[in-house]
Amino acid sequence: MDSTGLFVYGLAVAVALLLVFIYDHCRSSELDTIPAIGPSGAVSSWLGAVRFIKDAPAMVQEGYQKHKGGMFRVPLIDRWVVVLTGPRLIEELRKVPEDELSFDHAMRDLLQVKYTFGVDAQEYPYHIQVTRNHLSRNLQALFPDVYDEINHAFSTITPLDQDGWTQVRIYPEIMKAMCRVSNRIFVGLPLCRSPEFEALQQQFALQVVLRATLVNCFPKFAHPIIGRLLTNTPSSIRRCMALLEPIVQERLQALDQFRDEWNTQPNDMISWLIDVSDNEHRNLRSICLRILVLNFAALHTSAQSLTHALLNLATYPQYCTPLREEASAVINKDGWTKTAMTKLVKMDSFLKESQRFNSTTLFPMMRKAMRQFVFSDGTVIPSGTHVVVASLPMHLDEEYFKSASEFQPFRFSQRREDDGEDPQILLASTSASYIPFGYGHHACPGRFFASSVMKAMMAYLVLNYDIKLEKEGERPPDEWFMMNCSPNRKAEVMFRRRRST
Repeated sequence: MDSTGLFVYGLAVAVALLLVFIYDHCRSSELDTIPAIGPSGAVSSWLGAVRFIKDAPAMVQEGYQKHKGGMFRVPLIDRWVVVLTGPRLIEELRKVPEDELSFDHAMRDLLQVKYTFGVDAQEYPYHIQVTRNHLSRNLQALFPDVYDEINHAFSTITPLDQDGWTQVRIYPEIMKAMCRVSNRIFVGLPLCRSPEFEALQQQFALQVVLRATLVNCFPKFAHPIIGRLLTNTPSSIRRCMALLEPIVQERLQALDQFRDEWNTQPNDMISWLIDVSDNEHRNLRSICLRILVLNFAALHTSAQSLTHALLNLATYPQYCTPLREEASAVINKDGWTKTAMTKLVKMDSFLKESQRFNSTTLFPMMRKAMRQFVFSDGTVIPSGTHVVVASLPMHLDEEYFKSASEFQPFRFSQRREDDGEDPQILLASTSASYIPFGYGHHACPGRFFASSVMKAMMAYLVLNYDIKLEKEGERPPDEWFMMNCSPNRKAEVMFRRRRST
């Protein structure tokens, strides 16, 4: 094709894209009764969609301030999203059945599951059952392994013979540690320490987010083309199968030969997945896919949340002392156990406040209307519309959190002292006004594991290191892209090894 032909072809594609875009956004007339943030015309709303890519927090904050207690809509490239505000609507959303407002279908669209995980992982999500049941039930027995891996992962954060301060780029270090600790439970030693396995899991977790975000930047009709061009899931599964094959095949053979003695197998995620899967999914590929999915869930949010917390601690190093004193007293009494983690009241509060103050996403609750739905106030949600909840504006609202704009690390532990042992104050708890883990039936099933691991990691670091920023009090700015927030990936934290703990 000559240059003229290429130009004509490109022009035709551009016109087609514009026509589809206009058609899709003309359909927003069904949502006209819901106020829009930014221009709402069929073409002009595209300007709002571009602004949302760069300035989503400000747009959502604007909508929250104008329509608090109600709802508004914001434009994405390929759709309008309806944003709910306030606990009343959150409670109502929580109670709506899956066949009306679907969490699963919303996640399929958000993460472009067809091109990132493959639909099998969502249509047969037996890994969620394992996370809810087996992981939580076995964490107490496996906690010595968790501590051993934390110690191994962090022991070289500064040279053993160095007494001064060392600069550490914190996000990659936390990602690496979280990967190793999680996989100590998922696949065990020695694979959890394999550089190749670690690189695979980190790359897959990052690429899921990047590829899903890129696909969602195109109109829906282009998703199959862009998704297939960008996906690396088949190659990731093949790499994972090559690494896990000896372990999984040995377990499968043991199940066939010694079914009555299956409970003697290693107590880890691989065994649990084999235990609950049906015959169709009890195979190497299926197990490897679930290991990849579980790593994505463990690494993406937990590493970001812990990095946010460490950046906050380095910004306010005066809080190292009370956290260290608490950790020392509890661990001297109870050791490095899951029970001890439940007694780290100030540590729990610090992490919970950090999640309130520094979000990883604007929309931790998301649903898709499977048919027309009407809220109690009469607002009509057309079939196919995505409904989300604005979390960060609520978390920074004085109505729900006193002095909400201030980082108060012991906000929740003080409430425990004042009000008693209220389970709603704990890090892993959720409520209609605190939703980093979501809320209701679809709240993050791994949040209890994540909260225990984050507390153990923080406790290890404050007991073994002094922590600060190079420029005192100047926390590196977070990085936003659309509704997603990451701690600054280039941020460095200063560590100095403590000689007595």
